[in-house]
Amino acid sequence: MELEAKILDISAGGRRIVILSDEAAGILGVHSSDRVQIAYNSKRIIAIVNIAENFPKNQVGLYREPAQELGVKSGDKVEVQYVSMPESLRFIRKKVMGERLEEDEIKAIVRDVVEHHLSDAEIAAFLTAMHIRGASMEEIVALTRAMVETGRTIDFGKKPILDKHSIGGIPGDKTTILVAPIVAAAGYVIPKTSSRAVTSPAGTADRVECLCPVDLSIEEIIEVVKKTNGCMVWGGALELSPADDIFIQVEYALGIDPMLLPSIMSKKKAIGSTHLVVDIPTGRGAKVKTIGEAHLLAGDFIELGKALGIHVQCGITFGEQPLGYAIGPALEAKEALEAITGNGARDLIDKATELAGILFRMVGIEDGKRYAEAILKSGKAEKKLREIIEAQGGNPKIRPEDIAIGDKIAEIISNRNGRVLWINNQHVAQIAREAGAPKDKGAGIKLRVKLGDRVKKGDILFEIYAERSTKLEAALKLAETIKPIGVGMRLDEKMLIDTVPTEIKHIKAFVIER
Repeated sequence: MELEAKILDISAGGRRIVILSDEAAGILGVHSSDRVQIAYNSKRIIAIVNIAENFPKNQVGLYREPAQELGVKSGDKVEVQYVSMPESLRFIRKKVMGERLEEDEIKAIVRDVVEHHLSDAEIAAFLTAMHIRGASMEEIVALTRAMVETGRTIDFGKKPILDKHSIGGIPGDKTTILVAPIVAAAGYVIPKTSSRAVTSPAGTADRVECLCPVDLSIEEIIEVVKKTNGCMVWGGALELSPADDIFIQVEYALGIDPMLLPSIMSKKKAIGSTHLVVDIPTGRGAKVKTIGEAHLLAGDFIELGKALGIHVQCGITFGEQPLGYAIGPALEAKEALEAITGNGARDLIDKATELAGILFRMVGIEDGKRYAEAILKSGKAEKKLREIIEAQGGNPKIRPEDIAIGDKIAEIISNRNGRVLWINNQHVAQIAREAGAPKDKGAGIKLRVKLGDRVKKGDILFEIYAERSTKLEAALKLAETIKPIGVGMRLDEKMLIDTVPTEIKHIKAFVIER
């Protein structure tokens, strides 16, 4: 059926969507969420149909994505015809029923996800089935490989390729800004691709962007690594495991995370990692609550790594409070720069050298942590960080005080004497986001106390930074409501923490950081 193209000024996040009138859809025999093939000159794409009652019957409305792929303009004639449902839907139904999927079936699902042949509802059905029914290690391996094969890969032409990744879950984890330069300064290659924040106040790419550009092409990344041995870049535009980016969008809406293992490991395989340390923050305020859970997850990472040819070790780290004192892109970049010059938070330096030390032990250096500490103390890590900043287009002479932070500040003080008994990670993250982070780079929180610290009535517990007064007021109101830091004489002093039911104070955040 020939129809006139009408270009709609609407984007759908990469999805191919077209609009048909009721009459045109009836002639084609399609319903909402069915597929059609759009042909223009020698190009053909498959798109998902939405039906609009008052849309012109002689037109097909094209969202930006399909219009750009076809190179079509408003008024051009295109051929539209019905196409049957993709075979991968049968495999999704199979998983919903609790059956195990074969490798070729998983490949078909991932391929259709990347080619935008599946709707969000169909992808959600697959992810929900994975969450409820679970997945065997064979299925996880097949998923990971399919996610790598449907995207681009990077070859640096040398080995080993070292890498570090955190499963996330605690605010303020800026260790990459220390680990990457330490490892690169030792002469090893560490090309670190990172995400932007999804639910946290700052992703690694958000932090590093306060120091230098992070939106580099694959060719630029290879050049930076050739010059410096390392990089710290945003992986979102590189098409490394593009299926993962689509899965994350749907997972976040559902509040589930069944793709944690293939998500992380597909990105590592795509960038050519041979040795990987996985940081698993563990504790009451982290994603992983117990040491037992952490060991099980670590075992899965190690087994998956073996299947992919990646040597994996895991560090189970303390996750019951934020790392360091700063939460928010600019505040964290500033704290990381202070730490690499030898004046930073003790827990940040300890964790960074421990993780770098694990990587060093994996490549044959016996006392890896001491070796990492020596590189940090010698100034070699700082020098290497500045080389990476310059190679990525930043100012290599940047100082901590050069990093702009929000000029709207509020202090939260203790209303009693005692010790800091707990710090709620999720509440801290929520307040920092309410203040404007990560969109407002200068927004966030600066802790003045950590677990076990003595405080007196009137002492500052933390400061809130914002770039706008309205954001500061909102964050201050939230902080006064949810009280993220608990102070008392001893842990069992106050037995009643809250009453339920009560008025809704806040919505619990779903954490999905990579």
